[in-house]
Amino acid sequence: MKADRKRLGEALDRPDPAIRFYLFHGDDGSTSRALADRLLKGCAAEKAPLAAAELRSDPARLVDEAQAIGLFGGARLLWIEPAGEECAAAVTALLDAPAAESATVAIAGKLRKGSALLKLAEGAKTALAHVSYEPSARDADQAILALAASVGLRIRPDVARRVAQATNADPLVARQELTKFALYLDATPGAPKDLGHDTVDAVGVDASEGEGSRAVDLALTGSTVALVAELDRLEAGSLEAISLLRALQRRLLLLAPLHARVQGGESVDSVLATQKRTLFWRDFDAIAPMLRLWNADKLAQLGERLAQLECNLMLQPIPTDASLGEEIVAIARAAARR
Repeated sequence: MKADRKRLGEALDRPDPAIRFYLFHGDDGSTSRALADRLLKGCAAEKAPLAAAELRSDPARLVDEAQAIGLFGGARLLWIEPAGEECAAAVTALLDAPAAESATVAIAGKLRKGSALLKLAEGAKTALAHVSYEPSARDADQAILALAASVGLRIRPDVARRVAQATNADPLVARQELTKFALYLDATPGAPKDLGHDTVDAVGVDASEGEGSRAVDLALTGSTVALVAELDRLEAGSLEAISLLRALQRRLLLLAPLHARVQGGESVDSVLATQKRTLFWRDFDAIAPMLRLWNADKLAQLGERLAQLECNLMLQPIPTDASLGEEIVAIARAAARR
């Protein structure tokens, strides 16, 4: 049966013993995996992985494993990841079996409408199916707010958005980050504390890379005035030149294959439309103007200049930000002229 979205959390935290098969599927694999982890905790069980390929060649094995008692007598959750149509015969046998000692969870990607696996999960009273859609910016922020509250953190919307961006809205990574912030602030659900930008600056994951990415985007879109202000702000902090250079190089590596498609005749919008599963939502507004401003030759020249600059920085006894700062402002001015 299809999961009731409003009661999904309850269904995972206090699993119904009658449910023997859970299917989490859809574009957002990180959310599906987080839901499966939540189910694992709800079952107070040990994770018992099964390979989908093995079930294809031996469909009866799933029933055997589900009816077996754990070696040490504890609960088990059979875990199939990634799952696909090759599991359908095994799941059919599981749902037809008279009983099951252990529940099974399958994590699948996007399934077609006529998927046999999906029909089995949605059609059986002893199964639960949930589709994980890619979160919108608002959904990602709301998820961070809920996770923060669960570990004892009070968090403003702007801070929630920053955490969502830093973790790519991955629920597992976000929970780890927020738990770390809670430990740092000595916060608990019973004694909540405020999470601010200062704490994220101090102990946040990849804080310097996140900071550098903002400067990079300003440079490649020709926002010279805003870039100079951003560089002044970063200079007052602890961002290293190499970190900023790495962020710029990563952006060029992302742009190169996308621009090749634009140069081949596709529109910028159509190219970006195919990247919804690989690009984080916050990047779309920045990438579109970059693809329009820079051509393949200029991107190649920029890559060569950055490689030479990296060599120069690495050869300096104490790398300084001055030469990179000059280069990144020159990039912004070049973009502004296009």
